[in-house]
Amino acid sequence: MPPAAAPTRCLVLWFPDWPVTAWRLAEDAPPADAVAVVEANEVVACSTAAYGEGVHPGQRRREAQARCPELRVVPADRLRDERQFAPLVDRVEQVAPGVQVVRPGLAALRVRGPARYYGGERQAATALLDGLDDLGGGGRAGVADGIFTAEQAARDADPILVVPGGGSADFLAPLPVSRLGDAELAGLLPRLGIKRLGDFASMDARQVRDRFGDRGVRLHDLAGGRDSRPVTARTPPPELARQIEFEPALTLADQVAFSVRATAEDFVAGLAAANLVCTELRVHLLAEEGEHCERVWLHPACFDAAAVVDRVRWQLQAAAGTVIGSGLVRVRLEPVAVDAISHHAAGLFGAGADEKVHHVLSRVQAMLGHEGVVTPTIGGGRWLAERQVLVPWGDRAVLPRPAGRPWPGSLPDPLPATVFADRRRVEVTDANGARVGVDDRLLLTGTPAVLAIGAARLRLAGWAGPWPVAEHGWDPARATAGCRFQVADDTGGAWLLVLDADGWWAEGRYD
Repeated sequence: MPPAAAPTRCLVLWFPDWPVTAWRLAEDAPPADAVAVVEANEVVACSTAAYGEGVHPGQRRREAQARCPELRVVPADRLRDERQFAPLVDRVEQVAPGVQVVRPGLAALRVRGPARYYGGERQAATALLDGLDDLGGGGRAGVADGIFTAEQAARDADPILVVPGGGSADFLAPLPVSRLGDAELAGLLPRLGIKRLGDFASMDARQVRDRFGDRGVRLHDLAGGRDSRPVTARTPPPELARQIEFEPALTLADQVAFSVRATAEDFVAGLAAANLVCTELRVHLLAEEGEHCERVWLHPACFDAAAVVDRVRWQLQAAAGTVIGSGLVRVRLEPVAVDAISHHAAGLFGAGADEKVHHVLSRVQAMLGHEGVVTPTIGGGRWLAERQVLVPWGDRAVLPRPAGRPWPGSLPDPLPATVFADRRRVEVTDANGARVGVDDRLLLTGTPAVLAIGAARLRLAGWAGPWPVAEHGWDPARATAGCRFQVADDTGGAWLLVLDADGWWAEGRYD
């Protein structure tokens, strides 16, 4: 086996509990709050205030809330972590290029160049941390041979720790084996009496391979300070986001839309220069009093400048007076999802039918507003009216009641072709004109013979039911109950009826 490459002298920047910091930056929340970021009901990061109350990563959500009743629980969001970490990486690259993002909150770079420029490794680390104070701060720096050792140094730094060259093994030796980041070994090795990295590193490499395989050998090398991984610098992505600031602040949506048009054209042109188009757009609005509003918009095809301006105007109109109460000072446009521009090029013989539909509906929506053009989708639920969900053109359907879940008591296929948004009052009587009802044992008080809808009286040729439906019986404010019937009249029509405490209703019609 060829000898492993010598460890690279690295500088690692580590920001403790970055998911909490990323959430705080995104929401502009005060740092003093007790916050825990949770994934799969387990705490993955928490704020300093939460640590003070006994909350720590690895706890179950319920245990953390029991220790700190005022704890604010935030769901994990890797995209948010990456998005908020990107400005810090950009700032580091302005000072020292060649940065590798190990994960959001942890970045590494070769220290040789910055150390020469700033006159030493500690001086270089100080310069980098000082340059990040206004973007989040709270970072620590570790310098050592290899990324792993430098990361451990950063975790123990206050705020900078430099491990002398060739001293990685001695520095790592007293650290617990849990620092390897392997849950299986962290649980097994202490039971074997191996609690420190130095103990694990002193084991024979062949025995480690026999017991733990290649994974164990790699961790064995890390424990001994033999981290041969190179620093793989990222290729900085092109700057595709655009923003515009207003001085003085603007208060009218039409003023903002007019002012942002040039920025929108520049945004689309920047994407085109990179042979890209935007299919999902994030619009961030910042107001004079610190209020902010952020939303991700979708487009059935791709955004042009006019579509971008429309989204800015719609978002401001929806937020004005509720989320935003003062004048607007900044609009930021960020592409969330992009696609190759070649996939959206016009066809050789003109636009196809789908493109024409996109164009027409988008133009109508631009004239009528965001909710002026809607498309239907089927949601979940037990009542037909709530299963009809209208989604603004271009938006992703966010169903209040997902269709994929089981809904006991819901109507099976085939469903009525016509569903009444507001149930229609009807009456069902027997042959003698007496109203038909249902007793406590779900037995009919008579045989349905006539269906009265307004002035029309239809004779029934057949009927089926009742099928009881009850929801939210534990909540009187939301409780609903009734019995469904399917009836067919002698003209060939079929109806879906509901009988509840208020009488008979027509829920839909089979056409």
